[in-house]
Amino acid sequence: MLKSISAACVLLAFSSGLCQAGQLTLSDALKNAAAASRTLKMVQIDEQIAGENVKANRSGYLPRVDMQAGYTAQQVPQAIASPVGSFQTQDPDYGSFSLGITQTLYDFGRTRARVARAAATRDATRIGYKNQEQDIFLKTVGSYFRILQTEKIIKAADDEVTQMTDHLRMAKILYEQGVVTRNNVLQAEVQLSRSKQRRLEVANQMDNAWLTLNDGIGAAPEYRASLVEETQIDPRILDKAAEDAVAGRSEILAQRKLLEATEMDVKESKSAYFPEFFAKAGLDYVQNDKVKEQVIMAATVGFKVNLFDGFATTARFKQSVENRSRTDLRLHQMQSDFALEYRTAANDAKVAKERIAATETSIRQGEENLRINRDRYQEQVGTATDVIDAQTLLTQVRTEHYQAIYDFEVAVARVKRAQGEL
Repeated sequence: MLKSISAACVLLAFSSGLCQAGQLTLSDALKNAAAASRTLKMVQIDEQIAGENVKANRSGYLPRVDMQAGYTAQQVPQAIASPVGSFQTQDPDYGSFSLGITQTLYDFGRTRARVARAAATRDATRIGYKNQEQDIFLKTVGSYFRILQTEKIIKAADDEVTQMTDHLRMAKILYEQGVVTRNNVLQAEVQLSRSKQRRLEVANQMDNAWLTLNDGIGAAPEYRASLVEETQIDPRILDKAAEDAVAGRSEILAQRKLLEATEMDVKESKSAYFPEFFAKAGLDYVQNDKVKEQVIMAATVGFKVNLFDGFATTARFKQSVENRSRTDLRLHQMQSDFALEYRTAANDAKVAKERIAATETSIRQGEENLRINRDRYQEQVGTATDVIDAQTLLTQVRTEHYQAIYDFEVAVARVKRAQGEL
């Protein structure tokens, strides 16, 4: 969309934090913001964690292998009594070893539901990355165009200082000629001081905007560059049906995945009412010189089922059903909220565009009004107040014009954000 930033400037900017001659385009600012964001790095870690959870649940398809070994020292070994005396049945001290392999044969879809739930949660986390990225982009756009706006307002403030300085000079000349009173000079001096203060305020706003932008893109606080002002938008994005415009938004897609995860949670909790069939093979060794067979190998096929757990299974099932209902309601609420967000942003963009056209006309009228009042003052048919008011009015309409441009750019960004396409 915009020109690429100079590679040398990027290197200088991020190594020393200073690049006065280079350019920073909006697209490069967005790329840098994404690369510097710790929030996005945390989301990536969350996705990796969710991915490991999928692997953990897939383990239910594989056999479980357990091994145990130990050494036992007894005070008195076990013995049996007989009419002719007692006989020890084991060694006083002995080693033992156990190896067991258990495989679930059928669990009525419990493992499958767990894997599907974990996969849906992982996908929701992955889509959530896009959501966080869009929020960061919107903040970056706001800072970027705030700087462009304040740059123009500073120029308007500089013009006002220049005009007030010239007006003060003219007032002094006319006062020395005895045409006007001392009050004209004092009034011009006060207005010039106010103009300089206003200029300082705007410059401070721009410095703060740069600090915000630099913090977002990972640049040093003192980094400065030439920002490129270029906007290319398709006007059709402002006239889409709201429900269709936000259908692909990342939060909605992620919420659909979460709804899918709650569906799987319902299936898993419901499967707890049914038995689990399994097969087990085991090897047990106990050191004992008193017996012939010290190693026992066995195989088992069976099932296990809970008969009563204090209604915990019932409570978990009902909880999963209610959670699914809540997630579904949340999805519909998000669709409604984002549709409203789109409509509001689109309306703001349209109004801001009209304001831009209106204030362009006002600027031309304000410049002509200032010229006329300056000429009238020099010809001694107008007052100093008329000149000051005309200059103040011109600065005001210029500020309103630049504010309208900023509002339009940010509103367009909000429209794209509402669509999930920023």
